[in-house]
Amino acid sequence: MTTLMLYAGSAAEDAPGTRTGGVPLVPAGFEWPTCKTCGGPMQFLAQLQLPDAYLAIFMCANDSGMCEEWDPFAGGNKALLFGTDGLTAATPPDTGVTKLPEVSAVKLEDHPDEDYDTARRSFGERTRDVLGQLGGEPSWIQGDETPTCPVCGKPMRFVAQLEEGHQYETAANFGGGSGYAFACMSDKQAVFLWQQ
Repeated sequence: MTTLMLYAGSAAEDAPGTRTGGVPLVPAGFEWPTCKTCGGPMQFLAQLQLPDAYLAIFMCANDSGMCEEWDPFAGGNKALLFGTDGLTAATPPDTGVTKLPEVSAVKLEDHPDEDYDTARRSFGERTRDVLGQLGGEPSWIQGDETPTCPVCGKPMRFVAQLEEGHQYETAANFGGGSGYAFACMSDKQAVFLWQQ
């Protein structure tokens, strides 16, 4: 069984639950992430609702390809875990590329295939409506890059695989590939990377 994340139309930019685009729901004291290389604010990509947390994913889009945004630890992207209580919509900075051009609602649907690629291909011409998978096993494009937690040093748990989006004009830029989110729930650490 694979839990697919399917495009479910547009959503409010501060909608609760799993979605792509808009602004993240964040706790008090949140500071919008900035890129380690260029210093600009990052683009918010997705918010994933997990059983006891929200995972917010950001990536630098100020100068695509120049800030090592594909690497989990180079500082060109950021994944943050938040609790579920007391969250409010973040206010993005006034400068930089901080939002995707579209906010997409996500519907979770269990598919009988255990292999994500097989499940995704079963949508035929509607393959782009598959925005990714929640849980399961990553479908690596270039080979296994499971990161280790920077705190405990253990392999991190796979949380989700993200596709660029349902239409090219409003999609995230993973170089035509896929993004991968991982977390260590015990140490409240999360990372993001992508492959093409």
